[in-house]
Amino acid sequence: MNLSTQDIQNKVLLGKLVSLLTQEGLSPEALELEITESDLVADASLAIENLNELTARGFHFAIDDFGTGYSSLAYLKNLPVKTIKIDKSFILSLASDENDQQIVHTVLSLANVFNLKVVAEGVEDVASLEILKDWGCDIVQGYYISRPLSRSDLEDWLQNTPFGE
Repeated sequence: MNLSTQDIQNKVLLGKLVSLLTQEGLSPEALELEITESDLVADASLAIENLNELTARGFHFAIDDFGTGYSSLAYLKNLPVKTIKIDKSFILSLASDENDQQIVHTVLSLANVFNLKVVAEGVEDVASLEILKDWGCDIVQGYYISRPLSRSDLEDWLQNTPFGE
């Protein structure tokens, strides 16, 4: 679930999210909350306070579009994030652009040091997929895997995908 700057700063909204999950009998671990790097910059201290509070309640966070904002290593050090999502702008030319290769490889290495899961966005060819697999990327998403699907099409795709789980 994507959160905006306003969402991160709105304790009432975050409280409602906790209540809704409890009411539905779902644990916070069932939902990963995504925040973009640029949303963190707006008020980093308040964001850290609110994210720490939600982490204490069992929520997990991902930094979306990692590498497109200010990419402060302090975020990896101070924020309770479990996942970073490498922006597709670094993935689209991964197979042919040495600079993108260096950036992605470095991000994967950093994530490993911080025990973070990594999602590569925008995988659109087998060459990029193979590079990411070789480098130990945890999750990929993009049109090479599948275009957006309806629920019924997703069920069919899951039964027949060559990509496994």
